[in-house]
Amino acid sequence: MTPYKVALEKLDLLIKKSRVHLYKPVQIAEILYQHRTHAAYGSGSERLPLTDLESYRNASKRWRDAVTSRLIGRVSTSSQKFQDNLFDTNAIPPETLTVLGRLNQEAPGIVEAYIYRSLEQRLGLVTRVKKYLELSTPEDFKLQTLVDMFEKEPGLKRSIDKCYEISVYALFATIVRALRVEVTLAIKNEDLGIIGDFRDFIEGVIGLRSGIKSLTMSAALYRVWVTNAADRGLDMWTNFWIAIQVKHLTLNPDLIENIAEGIAADRIVIVCLESDKTAIDLLLSQVWWWERIQGIVTLEDLCKWYDICLSTRHAWGMDASLLRDLYNEFSAEFPSTSELAPFMRERWYDEIDTSHIHDF
Repeated sequence: MTPYKVALEKLDLLIKKSRVHLYKPVQIAEILYQHRTHAAYGSGSERLPLTDLESYRNASKRWRDAVTSRLIGRVSTSSQKFQDNLFDTNAIPPETLTVLGRLNQEAPGIVEAYIYRSLEQRLGLVTRVKKYLELSTPEDFKLQTLVDMFEKEPGLKRSIDKCYEISVYALFATIVRALRVEVTLAIKNEDLGIIGDFRDFIEGVIGLRSGIKSLTMSAALYRVWVTNAADRGLDMWTNFWIAIQVKHLTLNPDLIENIAEGIAADRIVIVCLESDKTAIDLLLSQVWWWERIQGIVTLEDLCKWYDICLSTRHAWGMDASLLRDLYNEFSAEFPSTSELAPFMRERWYDEIDTSHIHDF
């Protein structure tokens, strides 16, 4: 097997493992773009040394973010450690990048174009899902269909966790609004001295104006947009003191304990793809942190609640609100732009034939 084929296999694996936005492959494309164009347009200066990781490790994140901001309206929010994993030996280390750089010079821009065509294909899959949501009615929408579109399409499967988060948020927010849940915040201490001493704290932090000792507000849920690669990352929080963790994996005792220990909340709701409730209930009755797990919700529960919300007996508005929120959240998580085609033309990628790239 030629060095080119080995390097391309690594690149293909990176693309396959990447989420819809292809942040890491785009970063590779931008390094190769700088390497290819620097000598040509940099007044005779030397090319970017691909063997020297430190010459592009941090700069390449800025190059990537500039492109993804334009093409998809988003930048990577992953930890620096996760972003730097791109250059590990099991991903695209400098020696592999050097080989890709040679190929990208031999057939000018071919690797860059190959990566951006992959991004184009991924965004096309997202467009199909978005179209399903846009055209769905309360009568024909099924949560399982949406989940299957992510689960059964290799190009979307890596982003299925976001599908669950969006679906859970839209559903829970809709039900909480429909139930007209309210939360009351009150000061129970009657000592006027301490109340007077901390009047500015009470007004500025707690939000109670002078002379008012309680406040009632509508219950609300909020998504945590900056995600953490670790399992214990929080997905949603509420103003009624519940933390929500969404998992698209089968629950096991170790995972539940990690969640319970990693989230600083008194009450935690876990949403998962499937769960052996008997085994989990038995576990929760035996461990010290069981009281913090308020509930475990499965995909079956979500599908049932979606069907209820969208049924004819709730046609007074709950159904439309749910589908609207679901579409809006999906659009915010997977924004589509019209910038990719102009970008491809500007860099002449649309003129490059990438169909034979694996023949080198």
